[in-house]
Amino acid sequence: MKDIKECYERLKGIFNITVTPFTPTGEIDFAALSENIERVIAQGYDGLLIGGTYGEFPVMSLAERRALFIYVMDFVKDRVAVMLCSAASDPRDARELTKLAGELGGLPMVTAPFVSEITDEQIVTYFEEMALLSRTGILVYNAPGIGITLTPNLLERLADISGVVGIKQGDLTPTVIDQIANRLAGKLRLFCASDLAFLGPMMAGFDGISTTNSGALPELILATYRALEQGDANTAKALHQLWFEYRTLARQHGQPQLVKAAMALRGFNGGMVRPPLKPISEQALQSLTKVMQQLASDSRTGVKLSFEQPLARNL
Repeated sequence: MKDIKECYERLKGIFNITVTPFTPTGEIDFAALSENIERVIAQGYDGLLIGGTYGEFPVMSLAERRALFIYVMDFVKDRVAVMLCSAASDPRDARELTKLAGELGGLPMVTAPFVSEITDEQIVTYFEEMALLSRTGILVYNAPGIGITLTPNLLERLADISGVVGIKQGDLTPTVIDQIANRLAGKLRLFCASDLAFLGPMMAGFDGISTTNSGALPELILATYRALEQGDANTAKALHQLWFEYRTLARQHGQPQLVKAAMALRGFNGGMVRPPLKPISEQALQSLTKVMQQLASDSRTGVKLSFEQPLARNL
């Protein structure tokens, strides 16, 4: 993407939140990353989100994050739109990554500063400064899980900043979604940050969804989204209900741990997680295997497993 206008036009649809595969010795497995990216592009995903929360950016060095951005953008070659998470606890790192992401043709995804008792005015100033660094604009990530929660009123102020292309909304409270959809739709792109509960925001008027679990269930989640996109709410609801038990496990055992374990059961190489995260327990793996077998037995899901007898554990 060459500029803010093109970035805005392409920032819609379903984006795969790509997990970062780590080898047993802790390095980024770029070969596995390429395979996983190629899979979702071939299946028809509209974009990628690289190095996000579930891409484990908090446990990566600045040098690793730079290398990740450069590798992915060279590999993708603008076939799909790419969000590049430039969030960082150190604003100097965030600035450097935001600038790099824009230079590479990606869209920097920026969170509010990780600072307690920061004022709304300081938050607005921070995003104004970040927006100036990127030729493709920035995406505001409202991420309650890793920082402060931006209110609808504050998001409206951020939407007025030149260079803010969209919002990735992590606070999915119904009243908040209603306010954002009705106040900001059409002004900038609105993305739902949770594939566990994306039906509501999309029906309310959001432009897209970023999905972590599409790493493990790419066909099913894509079919769910496309049905909703085409106005077939009944099919979307039925497909979304099919993987409720999987979502239950995801809430219990965490992401990206569960996603990487589910990918392994399918023969996809999601790699290891990095400490302080740990692989899911044997008991959790048994529960996951049962759920994945149930999904594979339903022709509507498109899920196929890589084993006949459980368990094949490589995490």
